[in-house]
Parts: sequence; C-alpha cells; structure tokens
Amino acid sequence: MSQDWDAGRLDSDLEGVAFDTLAVRAGQHRTPEGEHGDAMFLTSSYVFRTAADAAARFSGEVAGNVYSRYTNPTVRAFEERIAALEGAEQAVATATGMAAILSVVMSLCSAGDHVLVSRSVFGSTISLFEKYFKRFGVEVDYVPLAELAGWDAAIKPNTKLLFVESPSNPLAELVDIAALADIAHAKGALLVVDNCFCTPALQQPVRLGADIVVHSATKFIDGQGRCMGGVVAGRSEQMKEVVGFLRTAGPTLSPFNAWIFLKGLETLNLRMRAHCASALTLAQWLEQQDGVEKVHYAGLESHPQHALAQRQQRGFGAVLSFEVKGGKEGAWRFIDATRLISITANLGDSKTTITHPATTSHGRLAPKEREAAGIRDSLIRIAVGLEDVADLQADLARGLAVL
Repeated sequence: MSQDWDAGRLDSDLEGVAFDTLAVRAGQHRTPEGEHGDAMFLTSSYVFRTAADAAARFSGEVAGNVYSRYTNPTVRAFEERIAALEGAEQAVATATGMAAILSVVMSLCSAGDHVLVSRSVFGSTISLFEKYFKRFGVEVDYVPLAELAGWDAAIKPNTKLLFVESPSNPLAELVDIAALADIAHAKGALLVVDNCFCTPALQQPVRLGADIVVHSATKFIDGQGRCMGGVVAGRSEQMKEVVGFLRTAGPTLSPFNAWIFLKGLETLNLRMRAHCASALTLAQWLEQQDGVEKVHYAGLESHPQHALAQRQQRGFGAVLSFEVKGGKEGAWRFIDATRLISITANLGDSKTTITHPATTSHGRLAPKEREAAGIRDSLIRIAVGLEDVADLQADLARGLAVL
C-alpha cells in the first residue's frame, strides 16, 4: 500500500477488504506531515488562497473545507469509516444520537408527512416524535415492532418514513429488516433503522434493504463512555439533505469526539465479540434463577425471535433485560445491592451498567406509553461490559439475594 496516497488511492486500495481492516484503515487521510495515526483538526475555519478560491468553495464549485460546522477532515474520516462499515454510500456525523434522529426527520420530512414508529424505541425517541415533530405538523403513529402485517396496514399515502430499533431498547425485540424494507418500498416509504445496539460489527441494515441507519456513537462505537456523538448513513441522495440541515442548523460532531470515535472503531469488532459472549453467559444464568421471572435476550433459545436474530445478526449484543419478583421495590433492591456494576442509564461502555428503565430511560413516558412499550416496573436492564464474567455474575447474585 502506498505511503503517500490521497483519498481516492486509499479507497481503491481498500476495495474488498474485510470488516476489521476497514475499521482500522477506512477514511484515513494523511497530511503532508506523514502521520501514522488519524490527524485531529481542531480548527473552526479554514484559510483560502484567494477571494476567488473562497467563493468557489462556499458555492460548492470546488471541493474543500469551508467551516467546521459542516466540513472538517477528522469528522470526514469518521464519516467515511462508518459508511464503509455499514455498506452505505455516505455517512453524516452529528453531535449526539438524538441529533442523528432529529436530522433525518427534519431533512426528509415536511408538515403533512406521516411517520410510522415502532412502539419499542428509546424513551427520548418517543418524546422527540410526540412533543416536537408533531408540533410542526408531522403525523406520527406507532406499530408493534415485530408485526409486519401491522406495518403494512398502517402505511398511508403520505407515509414518508418507517422508524425502528432492532434490537429494541430495552426488551431486545427484533423486526425482520429485509421484509419490512420490502413493505416500505412497495408503498414508496423509506426504512430507517437505529442500529445502536448491534453496531455494524453485528448487523448492517443497509445490506438487508434499509435505506438509512442511525447510531448513537456515544455507545459502543466509542466503547468507553468518554464523549457524545451520532451518525446517519445511507444513500448519497438522502445524505445530501441531511448535510444541508446540519450546515444550517448546526448539530454537528466536534473534531475531538470524531477522533475518539475513530479510535473506538479500531477495536469495535473485538469488543462486540467479548460483550456478546459475556451477555449470553449472564442471560443463560439469570434465566435459571428463582428470583427472575423473565429474561429478554435474543441469544436465548426461549426468545421468540431467536431464529431471526441468528439469521440477520452476527451476534446477539451486549444489552439484556430481565424482570424480577417484587415489582419496582424488588427491582430497586436488586440494583442497590450490586457493588461492582455501575448504576447508570448509559450503555456501550467497557464497564457494565445497570438501570431501572421505568424510572430512568423511559421515565418521561406516560404510564400508558410505558405499558404499550412493555416497560414494566419490575424490569432491569444490564449493558454488559468487558469485566470478567464471573465477577459480574457474583455481583448480580448480590441482587438476587435481597429479593
């Protein structure tokens, strides 16, 4: 491989290479300094050779950096690497995962358009659709995630987007992405998949037929709970609209955070394998415990969509949830009895986290909304980290002991 490549040379050198190689190499643009690592461009603006050069770049006649709100070499490297890993034509980075969802809807929908959303999504996602998008004239309806016939029946002539999480937060529900994409496309709609729980290491929705993928890069893409960011990936036709929204509204990713995420991507596949192995071990163990009434994890043979998970994912993920005896009080006693696991609603960290969804991540939803999403007071969610699984099991045993 040449040591003095430009962007085009690098892309051609990486054609047909494996996922792990793309995770380390894709999107890298070396400067004349010849740095081996990814360069970090901490600048707000860029200097132009002449007034005519500035005018040409601002108008888009000549490619080049203009202003770091929407053009930054470090952010661009992260975007190109994500696009390569997801099998998408283009990716656009955002300030947070919620900003990624905001950017998709604001750039592709108008007042009077209709969006179908899975009932099984993150609480803040429901709040965004209910409290804000509806306010600006976007119609929103909700459909049970796995019921393909329900999706088909709910699509209207003005339906623009179908939005799903698969696997869902926190119940690990799935939808057949390829089948749902066919339903959407037959009615002229686009399918948007939140791929945060799987990451492209475990699932590539675009290759299954989805039009757009969104991520909270804050989670597994970072992998160590350091900083916040998001990303949208899909066809260039739609991503052009997303870029236009970011250029104007400004919910863009900082170069420093993009640099952190580039480092996270280099170990993504290795980390996800370890997360999955430990999560499966804990899910199988929890399923056998007297104080546990039900475990939600697609890696279990008891999960109703286990076969679908085997077919469309390369692993079952790091997030599992389970219901304990004693309702909310039992769940809180369990959580408070742990000593090693961190009590926090974040996930995707090298440190295992535990939370009570009904009063944290989904706490702003009305009781009827939580009930519709299957978020019971007895539910506990664990995002399994990279600690020794025997130590995690011992800590969970402390919780079981107080039920």
